[in-house]
Amino acid sequence: MRLHHVQVACPPGGEDVARRFYADGLGMTEVDKPADLVARGGCWFRAYDDSGAVGAELHVGVEDPFAPARKAHPAFVVERLEETADRLRGLGFEVDDSQRDTFPGFVRFHTFDGHGNRVEVLADI
Repeated sequence: MRLHHVQVACPPGGEDVARRFYADGLGMTEVDKPADLVARGGCWFRAYDDSGAVGAELHVGVEDPFAPARKAHPAFVVERLEETADRLRGLGFEVDDSQRDTFPGFVRFHTFDGHGNRVEVLADI
């Protein structure tokens, strides 16, 4: 078994805010949705490993009414934790590193995407 993707939600018309966080902030690549799904709105992102294989995939789906996921969250392992945190801060996203050393084998921070969905970002120690 393997995980194909994780989905988070955004309100109608929230795709550009999602792009700012997931593409500009986390450095993921936006990918085209299948033609049959485009009318639903939302946007999809992937992160690739050094070999070009998909390392993570996240789908942002539109929900109306919308409520952010404040506890449930995706967690992404990155190579450069501080660089990612600085990039997110530079874009105006809050980075909470109060639990930095509380997950054995990793350092981490938590943040919220532009719609208030919780996201965890980790790096191997």
